[in-house]
Amino acid sequence: MASLPAGHVPLSHALFGWLRRRRTPATIDPDLWAAVRGQLPWLAALDAARDARLAALSARFLHDKTITPVQGLSLDDSQRTLLAAACCLPLLEYGPNGLHGWSQLIVYPAAFRVNQSHIDAAGVLHEWEEEVIGEAGHPLILSWADVLAECEDPDAGFCVAVHEMAHKLDILDGELDGTPLLPPAWQRGWARDFQAAYDAFAARVDRGEAMTMDTYAADSPEEFFAVASEYHFSAPAVLREAMPKVAAHLERFYGVSPFAGLAG
Repeated sequence: MASLPAGHVPLSHALFGWLRRRRTPATIDPDLWAAVRGQLPWLAALDAARDARLAALSARFLHDKTITPVQGLSLDDSQRTLLAAACCLPLLEYGPNGLHGWSQLIVYPAAFRVNQSHIDAAGVLHEWEEEVIGEAGHPLILSWADVLAECEDPDAGFCVAVHEMAHKLDILDGELDGTPLLPPAWQRGWARDFQAAYDAFAARVDRGEAMTMDTYAADSPEEFFAVASEYHFSAPAVLREAMPKVAAHLERFYGVSPFAGLAG
């Protein structure tokens, strides 16, 4: 969950070739895609090959997922396509199997409130309400206002659609733990390097040190992965400086960030 500010062979083809291929959906109208490219900075920064790959993934998203605006929000075809493209950015290497396991995207006009609960070590149940901008349960939920705000400030380290899709990728192996399903050797190296980086980051946050990355990453290993994923796409130089091993894993997993050439 995201709190307030706080030739090519896709990876999935190599790892998950046993999954049944699905019928290819219709392509996105080129004029519509060009309009979305002008609104979504990460898309505008892609090279031609990755642009085409994202268009195909977005077409599949629009074909497979139901996008449901709520609380009076209305979304036209361009806005729906923008949402699809934002959600598919983390799938550029992973491929369409990253869309497995859910069917609906609910879009709120702005941040929304959800009920939370937690049982502590003493067995006491704690319940509260929290304002959030995204949630990766069933269905996926996003705040439209925050998607737009991030498009206006795309290199600030925030990208709620990427954050929630990272959780979707994380859970594909059955565990939400910050380590997605990968080949065994890579998965072991990922778990080792991410755990070490998470422990060091959380310790610094506990000491009250000033951090260059969103401290929400210290909440849990899965949130650490999701926040680091946001920085891979929206502030890769900050991520490389703070956590070079994590940055290297994410570049292998997601491909080179569209903003990789930007200075930190």
